[in-house]
Amino acid sequence: MKQEQFDPFSLVAEELSLVANRLRAMVVAEVPKLASAAEYFFKVGVEGKRFRPTVLLLMATALNVHLPEPAAASVGDTLTTDLRTRLQSIAEITEMIHVASLLHDDVLDDADKRRGIGSLNAVMGNKLAVLAGDFLLSRACVSLAALKNTEVVSLLATVVEHLVTGETMQMTTSSEQRCSMEYYMQKTYYKTASLISNSCKAIALLAGQTAEVAMLAFEYGKNLGLAFQLIDDVLDFTGTSASLGKGSLSDIRHGIVTAPILFAMEEFPQLHSVVYQGFDNPENIDIVLEYLGKSHGIQMTRELAMKHANLAAAAIDSLPESNDENVIKSRRALVDLTQRVITRNK
Repeated sequence: MKQEQFDPFSLVAEELSLVANRLRAMVVAEVPKLASAAEYFFKVGVEGKRFRPTVLLLMATALNVHLPEPAAASVGDTLTTDLRTRLQSIAEITEMIHVASLLHDDVLDDADKRRGIGSLNAVMGNKLAVLAGDFLLSRACVSLAALKNTEVVSLLATVVEHLVTGETMQMTTSSEQRCSMEYYMQKTYYKTASLISNSCKAIALLAGQTAEVAMLAFEYGKNLGLAFQLIDDVLDFTGTSASLGKGSLSDIRHGIVTAPILFAMEEFPQLHSVVYQGFDNPENIDIVLEYLGKSHGIQMTRELAMKHANLAAAAIDSLPESNDENVIKSRRALVDLTQRVITRNK
């Protein structure tokens, strides 16, 4: 089978727009103010990369749950149709939880931009942004309950708890914790990787897969999520150009110490005292950037991201063999995504 160049997103493009339309319908509210707030990031054009729904729909096919052919909708197909709709539902729930967490995070960080437009809190105020996030979470809960699968409900309820835990860990760190790679990776799992890993697992469970397969789906999501965030950390320093110091530096300006700095600190222990002082003083930011440039921090973070990307790909390669062409294509797309996460520059 030849490796042709293909875009993982194109395999699920039609289904993604179906999910997007359903999401727009799901976030309608009776009160106009709440309605316009809740639909803010679901409007056409500001839906973001839709990275998570893409992964989940590919995972559904990779685990042998197909999109039914419209022409061949015989009686036997209603089961597949129904199951595929349930799996689409996981993609919708995941996206609602994700957007709710963005709305709340932007309030906490006092952010003024998101996806290239004004953040909701900047445009409509903190109160409405908080309520819109709550509303999206409640809509996600209703959809989740409709699946009538207690294990899946439990998985995704835990995700919401993890998002809160991760955000709190980031807000309230002691100096020791700020310098700990272990603490940082745990926080990153909670804030970024838990959502995608648990929803991948939910896809496998709803598809009636074994515990082993569900675990592989989980491992894929977890490692993909960690790789994604590690590259985000790199891009915060490097930006779209390869040279250092062209990024937005938003993490360090918020006093958040990420992997590149943690690796630099291992090389240059004298950085500890600077990091302990914090970054209210802009001079400290310059010192850290100078050391980061001398260190292998960026390179080591990229290597750690690659390690996780390879673990994600390995999880897909460990799935039970299949000779179904669509299954093979979707698995190849999932593996391809692990590499795209590493090589992206935005």
